[in-house]
Amino acid sequence: MSSPLRLGTRGSALALAQSQQTADAFTAATGRPVELVRIVTSGDRSNAPVATLGVGVFVSALRDALLAGEIDFAVHSYKDLPTALPASLHIAAVPPRQDPRDVLISRGDRTLAELPPGSTIGTGAVRRIAQLHALGLELQVTPIRGNIDSRIARVLGPEADLDAVVIARAGVARLGRASEIAETLDPMLMLPAPAQGALAVECRSDDADLVELLAALDHAPSRAAVVAERALLATLEAGCSAPVAAHAELAEGEEGDEIYLRGAVISPDGSRAIRLSRTGTPADAAEIGKALAADLLENGADTLLGSNA
Repeated sequence: MSSPLRLGTRGSALALAQSQQTADAFTAATGRPVELVRIVTSGDRSNAPVATLGVGVFVSALRDALLAGEIDFAVHSYKDLPTALPASLHIAAVPPRQDPRDVLISRGDRTLAELPPGSTIGTGAVRRIAQLHALGLELQVTPIRGNIDSRIARVLGPEADLDAVVIARAGVARLGRASEIAETLDPMLMLPAPAQGALAVECRSDDADLVELLAALDHAPSRAAVVAERALLATLEAGCSAPVAAHAELAEGEEGDEIYLRGAVISPDGSRAIRLSRTGTPADAAEIGKALAADLLENGADTLLGSNA
């Protein structure tokens, strides 16, 4: 029997869950065994807000281990990746994407519209904070850090100090806690982060055999949607902590599949927002993202991004 391939993962419950799910799918598709190797990242050691820590804080240690040959491949939450990919590394697969929308978990199972004025709502993303402010619901929005379990505990636990939290549906579902969701938020209200809900399976570019094996996990529609969203983010030269949102959907058009990409840039206080969209074919996913970013910039998005600096 072949020796197990080493899959690098962070040690959080969510990272372990999505890495194990990926390992199981890989073994089922290829017959190759996989062992998980836990890697501690600088983001795991800090309690500072993600916006302060910067892009790639949960990624660099995994990539260092990959380049050092300590692991064979890694699984990332795609939205955590810097938009620039080192030439020595390769995104070999984007597995089927989980629902990219955000969700509300609240006391009393209240929806966003049912929360009374003055309710305290926690979230860690500048993008979510900006869009919550933009709704004008008179909510007290509080920046928070921590894993999904600890965030939910601040609403539903014995020492709860918040009325609600907004977090990504994908993580809640991967941890088997979807029954605690009060509301899945319509993207018209809360547009997701670029690549939210998607995983990136990364290996060394020169490991041709593994690149070929990992391709069995790739889901073309998910990859096309993520490529469009990430191209928008890269063209705006914004990181995962910027108030940028994007959501691409694939649908059947008159001449085959089409991508419908929506993008938004919101001022941190929610007072200004630019929301636009573009369509095109999956083959042109990157160009659609770049073109929509150019549209947003032409309409003044750079001034909103600058206000977040």
